[in-house]
Amino acid sequence: MANKERNKRSARKARAEERVQKAEAQVAAGAASDVESALAKAESAKASAKPAAPKKVGFFGRIKNYLVDVRTELKRVTWPSSEERNSYTVAVLIMLVIFGVAIWAVDTGIVAILVGFTGLRG
Repeated sequence: MANKERNKRSARKARAEERVQKAEAQVAAGAASDVESALAKAESAKASAKPAAPKKVGFFGRIKNYLVDVRTELKRVTWPSSEERNSYTVAVLIMLVIFGVAIWAVDTGIVAILVGFTGLRG
């Protein structure tokens, strides 16, 4: 929802700037005096345009907004192909085995050192 409002505001701002530029071009071309009033009107509208205060949203409204935002973000995600997914899965499993063996070896070594140093069996 926030993106929608932001897009609407930026579109309104762009249209206001276009009107100002058109009016300036007409003034530069020496058009009638009503163009100057149009330019003044456009600038005053641009200056007086304040963003509307956001409405307070209740608990369930915030949850709904969050879920809508999650859905839009998930549409933007570039998902891997099945080949990439399979290769990533294999790589993760291999790394899990390697790190598991490494941690087991370090743990066994530390236990052996402690047993040798203290002479106690645990």
